[in-house]
Parts: sequence; C-alpha cells; structure tokens
Amino acid sequence: MASQLSFTGFVWKNLWRRRLRTLLTLCGIGMAIGAFVGLVGFSRAFEHEWLRIYTSSGTDIAVIQQTFLNTSVDESAAETVKRLSVVAQATPMIYNVMDLTPEVNALAYGWKADSYEFQSLQLDSGRRFRDGAPEVMLGYLLASSLNKKAGDSMQIQGSPFTVTAIYRGGSALEAGAVILPLDQLQQLSSLQGKVSTIHVRLRPAPLGETQEDYMKRAQAQIEAALPGLRAVPAAERAGNNQFVRLAHASAWGTSSIALLIGILGIANTMAMSVFERTREIGVLRALGWKRGQVLILIQLEAVILGLGGGFLGLGVGWCALTLLAALPQTASIVSASFPLPLLVEALGIAVLAGLIAGALPAWRGAQLSPVEALRHD
Repeated sequence: MASQLSFTGFVWKNLWRRRLRTLLTLCGIGMAIGAFVGLVGFSRAFEHEWLRIYTSSGTDIAVIQQTFLNTSVDESAAETVKRLSVVAQATPMIYNVMDLTPEVNALAYGWKADSYEFQSLQLDSGRRFRDGAPEVMLGYLLASSLNKKAGDSMQIQGSPFTVTAIYRGGSALEAGAVILPLDQLQQLSSLQGKVSTIHVRLRPAPLGETQEDYMKRAQAQIEAALPGLRAVPAAERAGNNQFVRLAHASAWGTSSIALLIGILGIANTMAMSVFERTREIGVLRALGWKRGQVLILIQLEAVILGLGGGFLGLGVGWCALTLLAALPQTASIVSASFPLPLLVEALGIAVLAGLIAGALPAWRGAQLSPVEALRHD
C-alpha cells in the first residue's frame, strides 16, 4: 500500500494514463526550450565573435559616449588619447550595416590606413587601401557572396569603389565585412568628423601592478582627459554594443513568448488533471494526506513535465544550432555544440516553467475539502 500511495507512483500513473496529452505538453514545452537554446545560443555565439575582434587585434579599451544610443564621438578625441602615458596606440573607427546589393548587406568598418587593427588581418590577395581613396577591402566570405576579387570595382550607395584586397580576419564578423577608409565611410554616412568609437591598445602594465588595477587606472586617465566619454574594457564592450544587445533582446523576447505558450500548456494539463482526479484527491485526503502533500504531488507532476520538455528542447535546440552551423550565411559564427552553462540554464528554466505552471492547479487541488471532493461526480 505504501508503494502504491507514493508520490512517484501517483505521478507516473497520472502521466501515463493520459499519454497523448502528456506527449503534446512535452512537445509544447520542448519547442519553447528548443527556441531558447537555439536563439540564445546564436546570440551568445554572435557576442563571442565580437569579443574575438577585440582580442585578435589586441584592443584593450573602447572609448564611447556616456549614453548607449549616442555613439557619435569627435574624431579629434583620438589625438588626446594618444598623448596619455598608458596608451600605446589609439585609432578612431566607424562600424555600421550597409546594403551592398539589394540582396546582400554587411557590416562595414571605417578604419584609417595606419590603424593597428590591420595587424590582425591576413591578405589573401591585393593590398591595403589608402586614406582618401574610393577603395575597399572585402572579407573572404563577403567576397565569395559578391563574387568579387582584388582589382574589381563595385558600387556602394551609388558611389564607385575599387576592391584593393581580399582578407581573412580574426573573427567571422570581419570575414563577412567590408573595410573602407574612415573618411570614405564618414562621407557615405554623413558623419564627417565623427566616429563610432576609439579603440585603444595599452602599454604593458608596470611591474608590481596587477592587470585589473592597471586597466582601472587607464580608464580613469582616459575619462579624465575626455569628459563626457566612457572608457570601456573590450570584453565589456563586446557584450554591450548595439548589435549584440539587439541580438540578445531578440533572442530573449522570442524565447519568452515561446516559453509563455509552453507554460500555459503545462498549466492547462495540470488544471485538467486536478479536475479529473477530484475524487482521487478526496480519497487521499480521507486517508490522511495533508494539503501540503497534495500540493507537492501536483507540483511534482508539473516539474517532471517541464524537465522532460527541457531535455526534449535540448535536442531541438541542438538540431537548430546544427542547421545554423551548416548554412553558409551563419556557418562561420555558430557551432553545433553549446556550452554547459547554456544547458544548465535551459534545464533550470524548464523546471521553473513547470513550477510556475503547476502553482495554481496545485493550490486549488490542495484546497479541496475531502467531503466535497468525494461527492464530485
């Protein structure tokens, strides 16, 4: 009798006797978790590629405006930064998204011809562009999409440019981008004298000073020299620029809608389960079960549904990431594997979804009076 009246016995019995409903509920929460794994996994891979841009070029700090939306910085501020004792090199730059053809758009970077960031590029063919000239360099992925090679010409927003080089970068976001002279991109973007940010490479930290303390001191010096601007460590900037924030917001927004639908599916299943088992709950209460035990029983069923859907969702998410890793447009950014923190986070959200979905049905089931429940027809 004890084994028959155990929590697990009741849970599995109820889930198994309504197999179709259980399966549909698992599919619902599984698709929601799959959407979370796929979308959030992609957005984090996108953030990682931004970080690789900074690490491959040796950029330590990005100088930006205080406010997030205003990314316009005076180009002349770069000269002020260069004069600071902690700064080895500083270069102004612009980044934006541009339509290169009606079908192809790409990240566009505006660099000066003497920028230290060229050190992270490997030229497959051609030469570096010259300041003031209508010339561009194409990442090898973008060049393949446009079917362009060094020496070809192309139109950008109605202006003719010559492709001077095809290059490989330290990040997939550079390999699929176009790099123009800074003054040319300023003209195309109507940002004369303005840049998006100033990238800074610091001198080596003095002996006896930790890298963390040295970074804070460098930030303080830069911000003191440029009131109204912020000096942000490269790792922080990689996760907080406009493109990464938009990717994260889109991923979490879409995932939240899918998770809400999944939660409603579990809640509906548990509400129907409580209604159909009213007499059974009454018998349990008459046999001495307390309200807390009934509540735990129903919540346990909801958690198992959530957790089962979570494991199903991991499979769906892995399939989604595998598909993205196979597509030419995203293969260089996305990996079919996903990190352990994302796996744990997905399963945690699945369990939380089950707890939230089962809360109201569990409370209602626990409040049933044994006498009234036994009278239920």
